[in-house]
Amino acid sequence: MAQTVTESRWRARFSQLLLFLMLAIAWIFWSGVFKPIPLGLGVFSCVLTVYLARRMGYFDNQFFTLRFRPQLIGYLAWLTREVVLSSLDVARIVLDPRLPISPRVVELEATAQHPVDQVILGNSITLTPGTLTLDVHNGILKVHCLTEEGAQALMSGEMNRRVAALRGD
Repeated sequence: MAQTVTESRWRARFSQLLLFLMLAIAWIFWSGVFKPIPLGLGVFSCVLTVYLARRMGYFDNQFFTLRFRPQLIGYLAWLTREVVLSSLDVARIVLDPRLPISPRVVELEATAQHPVDQVILGNSITLTPGTLTLDVHNGILKVHCLTEEGAQALMSGEMNRRVAALRGD
């Protein structure tokens, strides 16, 4: 029993350190400021974020752990391609003098039942230009689509299938 408690504490500490490092790296990349006061404020904000996450029980279980697997790299590459293609499509629509849009809201049932997977699906949809996830409730995502073609592509289930394959439990 003592071994699992110690191991659990070690994992929590490691997760806290990893979160701090990820936040610090992101802050440095996005700010690009290397003066003492802004750096100090950046460190303070990262420490405060980790502290608040710990107080909220974020590290108490592995519920939010994203497992880094080869499928994740493939999914990110596929998602990047989809974002680029969608961006070009939205640019074409916006630049067309007739503005050929047919906005609609569709409901999509998530294949994956884990809440983290549903959030990944919703965020992936929102990242793709021309679509916006409005709500996720009980495995049903409400999505605003700019065009009928975008709605059909979403309903084809390719993104849904790829997100469900990420967990691989």
